[in-house]
Amino acid sequence: MINVQQTTAHGQWTTFDWWPPIGWWPEAAGDLLVPGPSASATFVLPPTASSVHAARSFTAGALSGWGLGEELADNLELVVSELATNALRHGLCLDDPRREHTVHMSLVRRGPLITCAFTDPGSSVPVLRYPGPLDTGGLGLHIVESLSLRWGWSALAPHGKIVWAVLS
Repeated sequence: MINVQQTTAHGQWTTFDWWPPIGWWPEAAGDLLVPGPSASATFVLPPTASSVHAARSFTAGALSGWGLGEELADNLELVVSELATNALRHGLCLDDPRREHTVHMSLVRRGPLITCAFTDPGSSVPVLRYPGPLDTGGLGLHIVESLSLRWGWSALAPHGKIVWAVLS
């Protein structure tokens, strides 16, 4: 897949053209950076039931290709699974034919750190929920928070967002 980088008039990335530019790293995690090799891999998730499994497999393959450890792979696959599920469940606007119906996933390596980032066209803001004891969901971002060094999100223009997590 060829990545074409474009920005809006205000210099913001849009949901439709955001792929990590060379050297990209979330600003809120800039203090974590250390010298080391860098690489990136991108993947498009269609709105299908098999997309979360495909995202996990893609992650395992990328980490294996980068020669990174099994513990990191296990943790990152779990974080990818949670973020992919959230992006597909809450970020797609399937009833709006004018909006894109895919989620973009990126893995960015900077030294021993990996950022997984997901863009989706939705406007819902990711928030930590505190579900009741009988609720069947709502713990995904707690899992992301417990396994990552840092996680966060940013709005994209004209709509959509990027949600990311950094692991080591």
